[in-house]
Amino acid sequence: MQAALRIQTTILSGSKIEIIAPQLEPGQQVEVIILFPELSAPMRRSALDILGEAPGHRAFKTAEDVTRYLHEERSAWDN
Repeated sequence: MQAALRIQTTILSGSKIEIIAPQLEPGQQVEVIILFPELSAPMRRSALDILGEAPGHRAFKTAEDVTRYLHEERSAWDN
């Protein structure tokens, strides 16, 4: 079983880290892993939620509304 030592420390001037632990012996090989504090994940939102919050909301509520609008526009182009 691998032994572990967990210590929280602050980054010092010059981007240095100091670890003081009596159980560490001079010349002993160790592996240091740096874990950054967890940042809160950005909230994921659906495209529909974003559009729903936009000024004026969505222009069409149903697919039929879109079809009707496109038909009217195409008819207007022909005239």
